[in-house]
Amino acid sequence: MEQQERRYSEMSQHELQQEIANLKEKARKAEQLGIVNEFAVLERKALMAQAYLKNPEDYEPGGIYPIEGDPGVFFKIDYLNGVFAWGYRLGGDGKEEALPISLLKSDKK
Repeated sequence: MEQQERRYSEMSQHELQQEIANLKEKARKAEQLGIVNEFAVLERKALMAQAYLKNPEDYEPGGIYPIEGDPGVFFKIDYLNGVFAWGYRLGGDGKEEALPISLLKSDKK
């Protein structure tokens, strides 16, 4: 019987760190094999898991945060829902989107 996957929200910090390391290793292998789709999916899963290691209270509605891996691009938060920040990219098309908080650089550690 296949083990049912647990939600990231149910995992301990240690389990999340193990999951992130496992996903990054799988992503590295997929990248080496040139499996671009699988690499992208695994990278996104790792980002989602990382969001659960962050404290949503470090991010405030109305706050403007740099986006990890996207130099010079900033995101303004309208509101938070769990580990997702809803808002829009400054200088973008103004469309509302949700980003996992792991994609936003907070000055709080």
